[in-house]
Amino acid sequence: MKPLLAEIRSTPLLWLLMFVPVVFVASRLDPEAATLLFVLSVLAIVPLAALLSHATESVAAKTGDAAGGLLNATLGNLTELVIAIAALRAGQYTLVKASIAGAIVANTLFMLGASFLLGGLKHRVQEFNKAGARLQAGLLFLATVAMLVPSAIAGADSPDVTAIAQPLSVGLAVLLIAAYGLGLLFSLKTHREFFASAEHEGAGEAPWPMGLALATLAGVTVLVALVSEIFVESVQGAALELGMTPAFVGFIVVALVGGAAEMASAFSGARKNRLDLSVGIALGSASQIALFVAPVLVLLSYVLGPAPMDLQFWPGAVVMMLIATMTATTLTSGGRSAWFVGVLLLMVYAVFAMTLYLLPPGVS
Repeated sequence: MKPLLAEIRSTPLLWLLMFVPVVFVASRLDPEAATLLFVLSVLAIVPLAALLSHATESVAAKTGDAAGGLLNATLGNLTELVIAIAALRAGQYTLVKASIAGAIVANTLFMLGASFLLGGLKHRVQEFNKAGARLQAGLLFLATVAMLVPSAIAGADSPDVTAIAQPLSVGLAVLLIAAYGLGLLFSLKTHREFFASAEHEGAGEAPWPMGLALATLAGVTVLVALVSEIFVESVQGAALELGMTPAFVGFIVVALVGGAAEMASAFSGARKNRLDLSVGIALGSASQIALFVAPVLVLLSYVLGPAPMDLQFWPGAVVMMLIATMTATTLTSGGRSAWFVGVLLLMVYAVFAMTLYLLPPGVS
C-alpha cells in the first residue's frame, strides 16, 4: 500500500482522484445535470487511467510485454463490456454497435498512432515484434470480414435473405470466439517464442509488488467501469447541449473515454521505449473487442436484451473498420516505427472524426 500512496502523493495528475467520489455524489444529487456529470466523469476517468497504467506496467515487468499487453487489453475492455451490457439491457443496440465499431477504430488508429508519435518524439527509431502485430492485424481482418457479410446481405430485398441474418450472426459469433481462443493458444502457448518482446534499452521505475499491482488493477477497473456508466448515461444529453452529433458521440467520444485506461498504458510504454507493450495493448484490445466482446454481446442479447442483436453494422462503420485494419496492417508490417508513422495513423483517424462530427443526424 505504501508504494501506491507514495505514487499518488508524488504525481499531481493523480490528485484528480478526488473527482471519483464527487461524480458519484453528483449523480445521486442531480442525475439530470448531463453536462456537469459528463465533465466530472471525464475528470475522474483520467487519473484512474494513469493509476491503471502504472499497475499494468508493474505486472508487465514480471510477466513480459506480450502478456502484459494482453492483461491490460482484457481489463480495459471490461469497461467497454460493462457499458455495452448496460446499453444492451436498455435495448440501445445502435449505441452498442457504435461503441464497438468506434472502439475498434480508435484502438487501431488513434491509440496506436499516438503511441508511435509519442515514442518517436523521444526515440528516433523504435522496434517491435512484427509477428505479434501481424497476428493481431490478421485477427482484426477476420472479424471485419465477419461483420461485413451480415451487413452486406442486409441490403437485399428478399425476405429469405433477411430471415437468415440472426442465425448467421449467432454462427459468426461462435466462430469469432473460437478464432480468438485459438489465437491466444497460438501466441501464448504453441508458438510463444515468435512473440517475444523486441529488445529495448533503459530500465523503468521500480515495479510495485505483484499483489499490490493486481489488487490495484482489479479495484481501478471496477471504478472505471462504474464511472464510465455515469459517463454514458450523461453523454447523450451533454452532446445535445454541446452541439455534437449522435454518430460522433457513439463512435468517437464514448470510444476514446472508454479506452482512456488502456491509452494511458500504451502511451507510457511507448515513451519508455517498450513499444511491444503499446502495440500489444492497441491491436490486442481492438482484436479482443472484435472477436470476443462483440460476439459475446450478440449471445448475451438473447438473455439480457429485449430482442436478439445481430452483427449488422451500418455501411459507414464497416468501411471505417476495414480501412483502419488495412492501414494498421500496412504500417506495422516492418516492425519499426518513427514519429511520422504515428502521424499517418492519426491523420486517418482525424478524417473519420471530422466526417462524423459534420455528419447530419440520421445519416450513416
